[in-house]
Amino acid sequence: MRIAVPREIKNHEYRVGLTPASVRELVAHGHELWVQAGAGAAIGLDDAQYLAAGARIAADAAECFASAEMIVKVKEPQPSEIALLREGQILYTYLHLAPDRAQTEGLIASGAVCIAYETVTAPGGGLPLLAPMSEVAGRMAVQAGAAHLEKSKGGMGVLLGGVPGVAPASVVILGAGVVGTNALQMAVGLGAQITVLDRNVDRLRALDLVFGNRIRTLYSTAQTVEDAVLAADLVIGGVLIPGAAAPKLVTRDMVARMQRGAVVVDVAIDQGGCFETSHATTHAEPTYLVDGVVHYCVANMPGAVARTSTFALNNATLRHALAIADHGWRDALRADPHLAQGLNVVAGQVGCAPVARAHGLAHRPVAELLA
Repeated sequence: MRIAVPREIKNHEYRVGLTPASVRELVAHGHELWVQAGAGAAIGLDDAQYLAAGARIAADAAECFASAEMIVKVKEPQPSEIALLREGQILYTYLHLAPDRAQTEGLIASGAVCIAYETVTAPGGGLPLLAPMSEVAGRMAVQAGAAHLEKSKGGMGVLLGGVPGVAPASVVILGAGVVGTNALQMAVGLGAQITVLDRNVDRLRALDLVFGNRIRTLYSTAQTVEDAVLAADLVIGGVLIPGAAAPKLVTRDMVARMQRGAVVVDVAIDQGGCFETSHATTHAEPTYLVDGVVHYCVANMPGAVARTSTFALNNATLRHALAIADHGWRDALRADPHLAQGLNVVAGQVGCAPVARAHGLAHRPVAELLA
């Protein structure tokens, strides 16, 4: 199969779809690899390394898309990239379609086969291709929150861990999944006062067994969320419903009653965000204020640590890339029902039920699309 890796063009996005090591694996399986010039240069993966791994260098994105059977990316295609897609071409990347009708309609119109990292499942549960970036984003959320609590960044001027004689900051984490757990680990290390909310009591019990009285766990209800948020210095939103838009757990009214100079970091922004006041921001302009509350809602947080993120992502995505390339997308997805859950759009039809519901579109089960 001919596979191409274009350079990412989203704001401050420096990750790359395949590392030279991943290219080498695909070439060893007999596939033809093309990498856009400079695709990995920003994170120290230069064209010479890709050439040594067996790839060819494409001059631009148009050359990448023109004849490739499969496109491997990191972030969702931007409008100029959607315009380059063609019928039957495989797109393997993060999509996050539920909050993005324009992209959904563009991919439907393209006729491409769109396989989304974030909805591929695992035999033991979970989302293995989303997990590594959730780990990165959860850890970064605490770093970003701590930085923006500084007065010069618009925050109230609070040190996350406090000092002897002065109380540490109150950190509230909404969701005890991968994002929440990684945020929790960082916040505990910095000495913050931490409250974690989730509706999975078994998950809260597991965290309590590990962290004990260093954290407080609460079952998530409208009341407990409101009480915790209003007392917080930093709130991290890490809730996720696979494939669907994130639930709005923090209302506009709650934000209006939060402490002035408090910070919210909405890691769920890729799926629309879990604060009613959230809208996507960029690394160039990461924050804005609503009622004196700093909102950090960068939609590609792991892009800030692009080298770490690229290698972590490739560790998760390479196995499925090999399966798709070796067997073709239909046979690969038929053989692996967990990979099949990644089929969001194909030949103008929507295979992901939460995406279809989010936009009021017709849905066809993946089994029918693979028949």
